Amino acid sequence: MPADCIFCKIAAGEIPAEVIYQDDYIMAFPDISPVAPVHILVITKKHIANLLETTAADHTLLGHVMATLPRIVSLMGLEKDGFRVVVNTKEHGGQTVPHLHWHILGGRPMNWPPG
Repeated sequence: MPADCIFCKIAAGEIPAEVIYQDDYIMAFPDISPVAPVHILVITKKHIANLLETTAADHTLLGHVMATLPRIVSLMGLEKDGFRVVVNTKEHGGQTVPHLHWHILGGRPMNWPPG
């Protein structure tokens, strides 16, 4: 765990967060700077800098995230009207925290194209 990684500190309980969901592998909590009425971050508890840093050893973890997203979406009441899931990767992709995470956005219609 990098000493300065805010998401690692949240996952370790060193920084408080309003945890919506967590298990042995992931944690979900509201974004502190939401861009939608519902904006949840889903982080891996294992530090991985970004999607490009994943390896074959992470396939089970990545599958777990995708299998768990519907449960988190349901906890937030987004299943009826829909939602968006985003993974930003590196600077040009809009990633501001170098720790792999997913954004769940909902509570209003989403526009396209996003950027």
